[in-house]
Amino acid sequence: QVQLVESGGGLVQAGGSLRLSCVASGRTFSDYNMGWFRQAPGKEREFVAAISWSGGTTYYADSVKGRFTISRDNVKNTLYLQMNSLKPEDTAVYYCAKASRTRVFPVRIQQVAYDSWGPGTQVSVSA
Repeated sequence: QVQLVESGGGLVQAGGSLRLSCVASGRTFSDYNMGWFRQAPGKEREFVAAISWSGGTTYYADSVKGRFTISRDNVKNTLYLQMNSLKPEDTAVYYCAKASRTRVFPVRIQQVAYDSWGPGTQVSVSA
């Protein structure tokens, strides 16, 4: 079983930046694709970004493309999400998630492809 814990959320003004981290413990982190998802108040949870087990392939939702960067450090068992040029509509609880199968290609962006989730970290962007 994998435990995931996010950190780095907070309150920031529009145009600002935050860097989220997700530390994984348990199974071999480097064998799994990883993803970031978010859920805004009153909305369903949605895909934000995903990265392959090696870090060589990344995917982004159109709403964050060019502003957010997903990366990973397989030595530190840590997933990152660098968020720049934040907008009020980025306000949400952000979750990291582990893919259910090892070394799957292509990387899936559907939530059903992920079986372990962190508790989430709140990101709030003021206008």
